[in-house]
Amino acid sequence: MISQFGSLPLKKFCVVLIAFSTVGSCCFAQSSASQGAAKKPLSIESIFSEGGLTGRPPENIKWSPDGSKVSFVQRDDLGEHGELWYVDAASGEKKLLVSEARLSSLAPDASKIKNEREKERVTRYHVAAYLWAPDSKHLLFDSQGQLWLYSLENGTAVQITSAPDPSEDPKFSPDGNRIAYVRKHNLYVEPISGQDGKQLTSDTDDNILNGEVDWVYAEELSVRSNYFWSPDGGDIVFLQMDEKSVPTYPITDWLPTHPKLDQEKYPKAGDPNPVVRLGVIAAKGGKPKWISLTRDTDVYIPRFGWVRDGVLWAQVLNRAQDTLELYFIDAKSGRSRKVLSENIADGWVNVNDDFHLLKSGDRFLWSSWRDGHTHLYVYSFDKQNPLSSDARLERQLEQGDYEVLGVEAVDDNAVYFTANQGDYRQQNQFAVKLDGSDFHRLSLGDGVHYANFAEDGRHWMDNYSTAQTPPRLSVCAVGGACNSVWAAHGVEDYGLVAPKYLDFKADDGTTLYGQLYLPPDAGAEKIPVIVNVYGGPAAQLVRDGWEGTTGLFHQILVKKGFAIFTVDNRGTPNRGRRFSTAILHQFGAIELSDQLAALKQVLTQYPQLDRDRVAIWGWSNGASMTLYAMTHSDAFRSGVAVAPVTDWHNYDSVYTERYMGLPKDNAKGYDESSLPKAADRLHGALLLVHGTSDDNVHFQNSIQMIDALINADKHFRLMIYPNKTHGISGKAARTQLFQLIEEHLERELK
Repeated sequence: MISQFGSLPLKKFCVVLIAFSTVGSCCFAQSSASQGAAKKPLSIESIFSEGGLTGRPPENIKWSPDGSKVSFVQRDDLGEHGELWYVDAASGEKKLLVSEARLSSLAPDASKIKNEREKERVTRYHVAAYLWAPDSKHLLFDSQGQLWLYSLENGTAVQITSAPDPSEDPKFSPDGNRIAYVRKHNLYVEPISGQDGKQLTSDTDDNILNGEVDWVYAEELSVRSNYFWSPDGGDIVFLQMDEKSVPTYPITDWLPTHPKLDQEKYPKAGDPNPVVRLGVIAAKGGKPKWISLTRDTDVYIPRFGWVRDGVLWAQVLNRAQDTLELYFIDAKSGRSRKVLSENIADGWVNVNDDFHLLKSGDRFLWSSWRDGHTHLYVYSFDKQNPLSSDARLERQLEQGDYEVLGVEAVDDNAVYFTANQGDYRQQNQFAVKLDGSDFHRLSLGDGVHYANFAEDGRHWMDNYSTAQTPPRLSVCAVGGACNSVWAAHGVEDYGLVAPKYLDFKADDGTTLYGQLYLPPDAGAEKIPVIVNVYGGPAAQLVRDGWEGTTGLFHQILVKKGFAIFTVDNRGTPNRGRRFSTAILHQFGAIELSDQLAALKQVLTQYPQLDRDRVAIWGWSNGASMTLYAMTHSDAFRSGVAVAPVTDWHNYDSVYTERYMGLPKDNAKGYDESSLPKAADRLHGALLLVHGTSDDNVHFQNSIQMIDALINADKHFRLMIYPNKTHGISGKAARTQLFQLIEEHLERELK
């Protein structure tokens, strides 16, 4: 998915320091810190320095399997010194697990990786630096592709793998005596005793991936692993991906005298996708048993696992992504039965991690958009013979005008989940019993809470922030107290301006949520306006959560006399099915209509805003929206587009087809959303920015736009970042980029 600034997962627990915009519940007065004079100046250099203004948060947060402790890597702001700590879940006491001297070799800082694409892969997809062993007494470290087993009792580390090729995605067997991993597209099993391991699959074609996750599954279906141990440790189920027919995209490193070329497997809209199939193989070796599911080979298998020994489950998503089917499978025979089908005829099915098998062994949890909002349902099945009949709906667990954003944990009695109940602009943790009773909120404090639950559901790590409060991490007992783990540096001395939260109406009467930052000392002068936009299905900007570096950059602009305005148009997520699917089979028109309607209303409500000096800027889908707005309206004097998709034929199959359909079925929709075809209608001063090694939104998009603008005799400014990926990361690049954006906006609006 092309999330803003290309760096964050949208629903899982993370420390949000880069990408999203703020939001809240209703208009409220500015805080005393906002109203007071700033004691410290804000600068672009300071907000993009190592550690930034708020400090470097804990990394690689993981619960021990027994739920007694939560561990994390804590580095200094420069990232030079790091230690592995844990917090006792019961007492809140913090203790050292692994010293700096040991950790520096076992888990080097991922931000120091020189290869930009590898660094983005590790950070964007949260590749684990270490794993807890099932006994909660050992850790497995992945040190640049080599695996080390570390004993917490005596502090010794034993190297498990030493091959020249990296060992990826390691997993302990259920008894903890063996480790499985992927190397050179094949599966291996290694005893921790040091005895000879076993190569389970032996494909030599680089197009065949066994248990490995390709780019498009990782990016667009949030797949983090493609193999799983059976409960008894006797077998492994894995997904095999055949990418022979998937086209490649050339990514070039232009800096050496002789440029280097990397061919990335990347299915664009309408292209052949990877052909996938499930296999089961004995952990001691042998031939895989291939599973029979559907006759349609052009499908996705985004989730699968074990019901119990001998019985598998798998989800199958059709290419149109409007039907998701659940299969139960006999692992020995390969026979399968479809037990549940979810269909959204007027939209798409959202793939998620909400499916959970309950400990009773005869029920599972399922989420659905069927009543217009994402809610949770309990289904039952025949425990002795799961393939004997369809799953039976028992009950809907909760309901209302809100979205369940993710299931975090399930225990014997309750489900713990994240939702925006009460205010779409906030995010909290809730619990409900499996009989549908005792629905209640767990998290304290209005704002945005991300949760990381222990497997037993008794404790959780809470990552809390608001628009004015940078992140704070606490370990909480379900129904009990919280103990502070880490807090960002305070920002009270910077005199931050608080947002005004506003409601608007779309042309069809739909309520749109927006926010406005006004300069504190504008005087009688008219105020120029900068619209910050994302506008797509992958991100919601108007939220009462910490905006991170982007929000601090906006604060700099506010102090320079600009107003910052943001609105979430129809098509953005977390507002229910009708709101999200309003853009089905079209990109641009509905979104711009809502942006212009809200802009017109805010200009009327705040007459001090200058309607003749309005700019727009965005990243990724926000950059696409910027270009669409500047070629389909005359409302904007200038704009900045960073890493835009300029033609949806150029973007990947899974994301694009989910919303636009296949090009052969929606030629008009693709044609009308093409930005190079509208280049002759560009209105306003454009700054276009892209990284040459962007493996998400390819540099090709900006090349096509540049060519079209030249042919249309349209002047514009251009900035290219060599070897930078979608996030254009790094202190030097980010500082230079945001200085460039600031200079462009000041030059064109003042």
